[in-house]
Amino acid sequence: MKLIRFRFGGRTLRGRLNADGTASPMLNSHPDDPFFPLEPAFSEERFAVDRLLAPILPVDILGIGLNYREHAKEGKSESPPVPLLFIKAGSCLNHPGDSIPVPRLSSQVDFEGELAVIIGRTAKDVPRSRALEYVFGYTCANDVTARDWQREKDLGGGQFARGKSFDGFCPLGPWIVTADEVPDPGALWIRTYVNGSLMQDQGTADMIFDVPALIESLSSTMTLRPGAVILTGTPSGVGFARTPPVWLKAGDRVRIDIEGIGSLENPVSQA
Repeated sequence: MKLIRFRFGGRTLRGRLNADGTASPMLNSHPDDPFFPLEPAFSEERFAVDRLLAPILPVDILGIGLNYREHAKEGKSESPPVPLLFIKAGSCLNHPGDSIPVPRLSSQVDFEGELAVIIGRTAKDVPRSRALEYVFGYTCANDVTARDWQREKDLGGGQFARGKSFDGFCPLGPWIVTADEVPDPGALWIRTYVNGSLMQDQGTADMIFDVPALIESLSSTMTLRPGAVILTGTPSGVGFARTPPVWLKAGDRVRIDIEGIGSLENPVSQA
């Protein structure tokens, strides 16, 4: 099942995306609540989708750094011994089709196509063997990053969160695919295109820490709340690792395709 947040007739609604492109609105959820009910109920009505919105208002956005072996190699980094956690601010949430703003304070804005995991139940000290029971569904994400702010000390850098939390730096969507339709999140393929050119082309099997391992590790030190979104890391092929580097600029378009999930596409504009 594909679940969406959308605009129709001047209203924001949640619903189930139907095969004909219409949506059946959800009966037991408010569109400004952060999360979908675990057992959503739907109207028999069918509404046109005027505009797709980010499918969830995350209670937390938890990013994982250096979680693909080939990405760690291209950045000349050692694979981390435990998942490398950073936080993205909720204010950086962005919608499918909306512009990624290039901030005037950065000249090194990079793309990162990622599989996003939506937590569906309160998770604390969850063993790997049961971790997928806590997943509500999956969506596509672009973990947009200002590399200069992430790395350069004179910009207050050296902090993952600062470089990853500019406004508009977390497009999510276009919908949530419920977990029952993704039996193995470690067997998906991710492709990222910039202006139609293939940049990232790798499977989630290259993850250093797969989805169950991430949930086990994160829940050992924090409570994962329903509506938390885990960005599981990006494959190789990002802009900073290319020669010359590929930085996003106004007029670009970024598309992220994830097998079994969908396509997330955003233009790029000057903030």
